[in-house]
Amino acid sequence: MTARTFELAVAVDPRDHNLGASHAPVTVVEYGDFECPNCKQAAPAVKLLLERFPGRVRLVWRHFPLEEVHPHALHAALAAEAAAGQDKFWPMHDLLFENPHHLKLPQLRSYAERLELDMVRYDADMADTVYLQRVREDIEGGRASGVRGTPTFFLNGAVQDVSFGLQRLFEKVQAELPR
Repeated sequence: MTARTFELAVAVDPRDHNLGASHAPVTVVEYGDFECPNCKQAAPAVKLLLERFPGRVRLVWRHFPLEEVHPHALHAALAAEAAAGQDKFWPMHDLLFENPHHLKLPQLRSYAERLELDMVRYDADMADTVYLQRVREDIEGGRASGVRGTPTFFLNGAVQDVSFGLQRLFEKVQAELPR
């Protein structure tokens, strides 16, 4: 029996949160959860990919909050989207991973204040769950791509097994880059 390989079901598009050059030859898509300890552990290594291969790797983040095991993950995703609405997704992303055990609504609000977001807008966005559809679309795209847990990485559209560490991801990126 051969292992089933999964492909990215939803193509990367301009609405995705991304770091790195849009024309990079390698795109890494991460489906993640801000309350997931493995995602927190992976976050610095993923940023290191961008440093190690400047201009040659693009990182895309998509939400996949595991609500059944991480009760604050959905609200954290919504807070990240509210920050994104004010061009502060990546600073909020980093703050959430710096504080994965402090993701209750008052704490999320304090991170928004720290990032100097327009708090009237932030509060309205969170109260009205303005970005819930966006997060649900990421989840559905992840499920269609075979995502079951976090973090799940796709490299140029193909799923990458990182169960034994992210070194394999670095090696695969290196192999995908033109010589």
